[in-house]
Amino acid sequence: MTSSVWNNIVQQPKAVERLQQLAINHVHAFLFIGPDGCGKEDAARVFASRLITESDDATSREANLIMRGSYSDVIEVLREGAAVDKDEAEAIIRLSTTTPTESRIKVVIVHEVHLMRDSAAARLLKTIEEPSEKVVFILLADALVPALATINSRCVVVQFASINIHRERLLANDPHLAQRQEAFANIPYKLDGSGATVATIVDEIFELIEQATTPLVAQHKVELEELEARVALTGERGSGRKALQDRQKRQLRKFNTDELRSGLATIAGTYHALIVSDTQYPEEPKYHDAIHRIHKAMDSLGLNVNEELLLQSLFLQCPSLMTNRPNLFPLSK
Repeated sequence: MTSSVWNNIVQQPKAVERLQQLAINHVHAFLFIGPDGCGKEDAARVFASRLITESDDATSREANLIMRGSYSDVIEVLREGAAVDKDEAEAIIRLSTTTPTESRIKVVIVHEVHLMRDSAAARLLKTIEEPSEKVVFILLADALVPALATINSRCVVVQFASINIHRERLLANDPHLAQRQEAFANIPYKLDGSGATVATIVDEIFELIEQATTPLVAQHKVELEELEARVALTGERGSGRKALQDRQKRQLRKFNTDELRSGLATIAGTYHALIVSDTQYPEEPKYHDAIHRIHKAMDSLGLNVNEELLLQSLFLQCPSLMTNRPNLFPLSK
């Protein structure tokens, strides 16, 4: 039985069904929307393979190269700075105007367009409105931000469910998960209003997150070793090493952000537990305010904020719970 490219999209049955329908009579621009780790990057490569090969066969040379990020007529564009700016939009446009070298069409996959500046979005919009017949755009966004409102109206939108496959797999075998969660929950009890304490806590948070990434870093090392072994064995060109390393960097960045977001949610839960408890606390309004500030900080993650400064500012404004609980779990080991 022939292996299907659609099998590369995991736990997204509704998105797969929609993409299979769209592949029959496709348009020139698509916008894939879903949170970090939901699998929309893999889905973009699968969809590109289906458009170029007009087949579901995952064993073809073209499909194999596309999934590895090594096919000449599927171009993946990654931002270079904090956001996709006008110059990068111009580069995307230039890439889209070149003639396909092997296929009848060229597919341009643009990552993280939710970080696109307004000027870049305006420039790209003109190309999407007046596309070449031989180019298909697949834009990937974590969320539909204001800068994408007009582009959204010119694209076919495919929504992806809010899951993080890679993170779920890693955390399922993480022996330190409970310890990290307890450490995050204890942070409000360590705050004393001083900048020195906050700076220490923030440093320890990043140590915890670095510890959490150890299995992912090990997995990435194995992937690179397997790639090098395959190249040495087959002597194939276009091994996809750079594409793999770029993907790994994105995975690591997204895992870090998700881990920090999860930790902040745990801290908010500490304040919430006091609010709903039977004990009446005179500073309860401050606990509500802290939860609001924490959720605002969570919303800011992934938007290229300075995470260290964000956390320092947040914790300086959060009320201390030092007098409410005597026994604390150490923040880090």
